[in-house]
Amino acid sequence: MAGDGERRPSICPTLRYADAKAAIKQLTEAFGFTELAVYEGEDGKVAHAELAQGNGALMLGSKGTGSAFDRVMKDSGTTGVYVVVDDVDAHHRRAVEHGAEILMPPTDQDYGSRDYMARDLEGNVWSFGTYAPEIKG
Repeated sequence: MAGDGERRPSICPTLRYADAKAAIKQLTEAFGFTELAVYEGEDGKVAHAELAQGNGALMLGSKGTGSAFDRVMKDSGTTGVYVVVDDVDAHHRRAVEHGAEILMPPTDQDYGSRDYMARDLEGNVWSFGTYAPEIKG
């Protein structure tokens, strides 16, 4: 159980990258994620990494590690992840400054959100916006 002041997300997207170290650099520098942990195997590949954004987390690792997860994800394609941010325009500027490929500039949506989309170095699509689903409970 989480201690005082700790937050634990209940859903964590998990991605595999051919170059996980480059992915971590882009996700932290261009998209503002915070590195929580990075564990490398003896071969120098990222066996497991955890990054945070707001109250959510992302897990990632290198392709080709031979782990059970790596084997079942072997033929998977790219993915799309939506991340809630407070200031879409500032977030977008940061991504542009760090050379992220922008697929859609900040745009006001009919449902009240302001979003933009970017592609990471290995083709995953990241959407950043102000819309946050309301979980009632």
